[in-house]
Amino acid sequence: MRQAGGLRRIARRLRGGIRTWWFVIGGVALLAAACGGAATTGSDSDSQDDDSGSSIDVEGAPLVSGWNTDWTNRTIDLSELIKGRPEADPRDLIVPLDEPTFETVDEASQWLEGREPVALVQFNGEARVYPLRILTWHEVVNDEVDGVPIAVTYCPLCNSAVAFKRTVNGQVLSFGTSGLLRNSDLVMWDRQTESLWQQITGEGIVGELAGTQLEFVPIGIVAWEDVQDRFPDAKVLSRDTGFAAPYGQNPYFGYDQGQLGTFLFDGEIDDRFPAFERVVGVRVGETTRAYPFSALSEKRVANDVVAGEPVLVVWGAEDTASALDDTVIAKGRSVGTGLAYLRTVDGRVLTFEAGEDDTFVDAETGTTWDLLGLALAGPLEGRQLTTAIHTNELWFAWAAFNPDAVVYGDEAGTAG
Repeated sequence: MRQAGGLRRIARRLRGGIRTWWFVIGGVALLAAACGGAATTGSDSDSQDDDSGSSIDVEGAPLVSGWNTDWTNRTIDLSELIKGRPEADPRDLIVPLDEPTFETVDEASQWLEGREPVALVQFNGEARVYPLRILTWHEVVNDEVDGVPIAVTYCPLCNSAVAFKRTVNGQVLSFGTSGLLRNSDLVMWDRQTESLWQQITGEGIVGELAGTQLEFVPIGIVAWEDVQDRFPDAKVLSRDTGFAAPYGQNPYFGYDQGQLGTFLFDGEIDDRFPAFERVVGVRVGETTRAYPFSALSEKRVANDVVAGEPVLVVWGAEDTASALDDTVIAKGRSVGTGLAYLRTVDGRVLTFEAGEDDTFVDAETGTTWDLLGLALAGPLEGRQLTTAIHTNELWFAWAAFNPDAVVYGDEAGTAG
């Protein structure tokens, strides 16, 4: 009942928002289909009055018709999937962007505000920016950078921005939104094999490619004004998408303050931290570790070692807005910025401490670095730290997918 009530409250907010066809057709579908909708799980009690396609008859599978998915090949219990709108195929009711167009930083500055959160991808020497005001309404962007196909994804319910390479076993995949969730996180599907993929982990979970791991591409959530200053030549995802979406509006307002509860999450909440606290979730190989913003904000810097890799995690008090707080994303409360880097430069492991104005100084050379990993002054001036694979998801979601992983602040999880 808590889940259904939360959904109804969001639906009322959507109906009271901007009156565009997107809200009428896609607004409620945004939650009802791709974000779980009726919040039903796969069970034998599902209605089977839709015979338009081949209904899934695997025990415990959600009833979805017309999918060419091998539901018997899976790494999860299908009852973990939450679905909505059983009378319709929920795939891509949140429409992914397959042919994204880009603008210059100067052009995007005409409509992006300084404190807005954006996803920053630095890959093959190129910087690309994906504003959360756009990702919120599409969740998946099938892109290509320097000839390499990548997918940039964002799940608002987990605040997780994750990027992957799209080539698997020599085949380029294109991803969409399946209309299913697991642990409140977006479950993607690929159009080539119709396999299902977990967004946070990048793992194939159902279908032909179940058990396959996508290769991560470094990505971080930062304030737009930081990108303006540091990456004047970056390419910025254009809001000219061909869809009449109310970019800049947040249909989940109040969500990350717990006003709606974890209404599409059926698991137990790990009570070590508040459910909606943001964490920097670092991944090195198969090893993961979380750095809660509350712990990072005290020292602003964590020198750690994850799976043998020296890692630097930093927190800045930059005025980065929450994308999930206010009805207007640019007006969201400030949540700070959490980023992670590898701290080995030219074969030397550096140790960092907090400096002034969201800068950091390494003890070995005395070089001063900024929040985005650039050496500003000192012997290493001009050098750029390598971004570590990390996310900024909400605690309840990270803990659900990493129940046994070390958390920074635990005795075994703090290196300095």
